[in-house]
Amino acid sequence: MEALIGLIETYHIPVELPSMELMMAGDFIIIIIYAALMGLLAARLKQPTIIAYIITGLILGPAVIGFVEPGELTHTMAELGLAFLLFLIGIEMRVDEVKHILKPLLKISVLLMILISSIGFLTSIGLGFSTSEAIIIGLAVMYSSTAVTIKMLNDKGTATSLHGKIDIGILLFEDIVVVIILTVLAAGQPESVMDVASTLGMVFGLVSMIAIFAAIGSLYFLPPLFRFIANNQKIFFLVSIAWFFLFVLVSHELGMSIEMGAFLAGLAIAQMPYSEELEARVSPLTDLFILVFFVSVGLELDTRALLTYWREALIASVVLMVAKFLIYVILISWQKFDPETVFRGSINMVQVSEFGLIVGSVAVAGGFVDSAILGFLTIIALITMSISVYFIQYNRDLYEFVKPWFDRLTGGAIEKPPTEDLCNHAVIVGFDEIARRVVLLLEDKYDDIVVIDRNIEEDEAIERSGFEAVFGDAKYHKIRKAAGLERADFVFSSSDQREINEMLVEEARDGATVLAEARTEKDAVHLYKRGVDYVVLAPQLAADQLKRYLTAYIKEPVNFEKIVEADLELLRSDALFPTVRPHWSS
Repeated sequence: MEALIGLIETYHIPVELPSMELMMAGDFIIIIIYAALMGLLAARLKQPTIIAYIITGLILGPAVIGFVEPGELTHTMAELGLAFLLFLIGIEMRVDEVKHILKPLLKISVLLMILISSIGFLTSIGLGFSTSEAIIIGLAVMYSSTAVTIKMLNDKGTATSLHGKIDIGILLFEDIVVVIILTVLAAGQPESVMDVASTLGMVFGLVSMIAIFAAIGSLYFLPPLFRFIANNQKIFFLVSIAWFFLFVLVSHELGMSIEMGAFLAGLAIAQMPYSEELEARVSPLTDLFILVFFVSVGLELDTRALLTYWREALIASVVLMVAKFLIYVILISWQKFDPETVFRGSINMVQVSEFGLIVGSVAVAGGFVDSAILGFLTIIALITMSISVYFIQYNRDLYEFVKPWFDRLTGGAIEKPPTEDLCNHAVIVGFDEIARRVVLLLEDKYDDIVVIDRNIEEDEAIERSGFEAVFGDAKYHKIRKAAGLERADFVFSSSDQREINEMLVEEARDGATVLAEARTEKDAVHLYKRGVDYVVLAPQLAADQLKRYLTAYIKEPVNFEKIVEADLELLRSDALFPTVRPHWSS
């Protein structure tokens, strides 16, 4: 070792010590590894991954072992994570999904946030917090968790149920409000009431300006651009991300929250037919950045900040969960939904949102409160999210248990008519020549036929023909969900990608008929074992059909026209699996 040092000194060999950037990258790698391990544990315990990420930050940060400190890299990625989350929420805001219950949802959401924030404020005052702290706490606890609720509803397959749509609609309204609050808090601590009014006026003015730009882009600029690039998946994704960063940059240059810009960028895309696929593509990227954000929340907390108000957090958690449930029950019943919808829609929403922590983090950064308040909110979020996942998982069983007295409690509710979701329909994946003929055969049997395809020209032609089209790649769950795959009666896949066909047969409901193409005989055998009813091997079928035609033409030319007519009758048959067969001679 001494000889090596002497050699370096003698010949002045440059030795580059690990740079700060390398150390920060090392911290980032450690964060990802620990978060992955904690995520696996959370999945095993059926807990939200958000909890795993926060606990990862607590363990790695000064609260426990102090192994990682927040740095420039984590701060930048955390901020981008929040922006990507708001971008994704904007993309998810498709009015068509909740427009039939929009009016009651607006009434419920406005009163809901006022009442719950008031409960949070009064509870905080009762627990000894100052007025300014209580205001921030009230603003932080009034939301329910978008991440927990929507993920659990999707996992259970009840996102499109009436209570699922009510919850998702309310979450959308809450998300809009939280974006505005974050923008106001990011402006810094006001010095007077006039300063508050001035800040609000400036925020709404800037938001309106960017919103107008987003609306113009959504109406005139984005449709032709996306139509031109939609068939190129890489450029499609790249342009979408560039649109996101354009709004982030404009928001930053105007001195307003980049989260608001990101949200409006997503909202501009949301109402277009491309949003489903973009949402599916952006989600993994958002998951990575948002992981860093929630880990950074834990990293910012030391033991004192986390445990200063742990007793108060326990009390507040119980009060808020009970209060949220009762307020939801009263307001959803007020809009005359049936008792089961009231109960299941209410029990799903008792947790404090991840946005409560975001509001707390921004409030700490803006000097409104100290980190102990963020620790208080963190404990509440951890407790309420952990408990609520079981409420959502078993909400139907809980309703059956309390049904006798709960129905009497909400006896004035009148059941709403069921929503007109796709059901007992046919889903076609891909639109090649075989799929075209399949659609024609199915047209008389099914009122609704939905075609999933990534070719925008074909999608438009499909819709002009009276069928429904979903733009996107069937490998994404969001696309399959938009086509109502889990409620379909018949599924045909013209894709020969085995992994896609596996997903289709796994998600199709019991009793549904599934047909799929395969690339090889090995794939065909595998798909039959997985439950596909019939596997199409196009080359083999084509060769076999040609052989039969040529044999008939050569050996029985008189009967050749009869054989062709039999095939035409086969194509024209109304039966799903026609029994008509041509008489092939030996």
